[in-house]
Amino acid sequence: MTAARLLATVAAPLDPGSADAPEVLARAGRRLIVQRADAALAVLDPDSGDSASFPAPWPRGFGTVTVSPDGGTAVFAGVHAVRCVDASGATLWELRHGCWGGECPELHREFADYADDEEEHGCPDSGSAAFSADGKLVWAHVRGPLAGDGEDAEDDELWVVLDGADGRVLGRASTGTVASGSFHTPHPDPAQMGLSVGEGEEGSPALWGRWDGRRLTVAKIDDETALLDASPSGRHLLATDVQQDALYLHATGDGAILRDLDADGTVPGHAGGGRVYWDMAAAFVDEDTVVAGTSGSDAGHGPARHWLVDTAGMTLRGEISYPQPVAGPARPAGDGSWYTVSEDRAYLHLWNLTDEG
Repeated sequence: MTAARLLATVAAPLDPGSADAPEVLARAGRRLIVQRADAALAVLDPDSGDSASFPAPWPRGFGTVTVSPDGGTAVFAGVHAVRCVDASGATLWELRHGCWGGECPELHREFADYADDEEEHGCPDSGSAAFSADGKLVWAHVRGPLAGDGEDAEDDELWVVLDGADGRVLGRASTGTVASGSFHTPHPDPAQMGLSVGEGEEGSPALWGRWDGRRLTVAKIDDETALLDASPSGRHLLATDVQQDALYLHATGDGAILRDLDADGTVPGHAGGGRVYWDMAAAFVDEDTVVAGTSGSDAGHGPARHWLVDTAGMTLRGEISYPQPVAGPARPAGDGSWYTVSEDRAYLHLWNLTDEG
């Protein structure tokens, strides 16, 4: 087995009974722990101990959120708008867009317009947003049209690149998707970004965007996959298929699959049988090493298992041994580390490999 070293255990900033699980955002050599409740977003720097709380413009069931690398601003990607706020809750900028609520044709001005409409807006679809590595750009997946597009504008889903300082739309492109939800995969190059779009039973396209300063271009990597992480150099992407049967190493340049690793026949099975599959999360430790888990398929058979994968040959180097039991998948935490969240979501654990790893 390969040993993991515990770097830190951090208590969740908010009550786990009324908030989402804490997450790590790693950008430009800095880690931020973020946790979302209905009324607020908590942000904690585990290294300095600095913390902030951002008032939320709408409850957590109405979109997603991200934070700038310096921790100074939060961007809420909601049902009707992408809104950037500071720690006081003041709106710095806002991009209104088509409504994610069913077939609603409205360009809403405020959350209050539909807050009590359970029938049409009770369980809306959603997009997502992410800051570029340098914090100067915001990439956002939204539903068209944008405010100001005109009455004849299409309601296609869009991927937009925004100026992080004032929210100006710098570039836009149609994604050709019909999303129930999405998430971004950041890249070390601020001009590149990944987007994974969940379409329910219709598919799961993974897209790659490039911004050259004048134009946003979008290429499809695959119709049935989800991006998990980008390597430290940015040359490689890690992904899994929607069935989570295999891990795939893609070339960032053209999206081509370089190598893959099936869970079946590679990861030891369970004594009681059952399919073994990869988690929908994994983390690059270095350019040639990935930590990937099978915790989802391990449930009911014993503790969560995580594995060290050599991407140079896409081979399994062995199981990771922890000094204490872990729960759930391994997720990227930057600088050669990864994190796990305790089963009760009250603590976040940061890990790296020992010298023997």
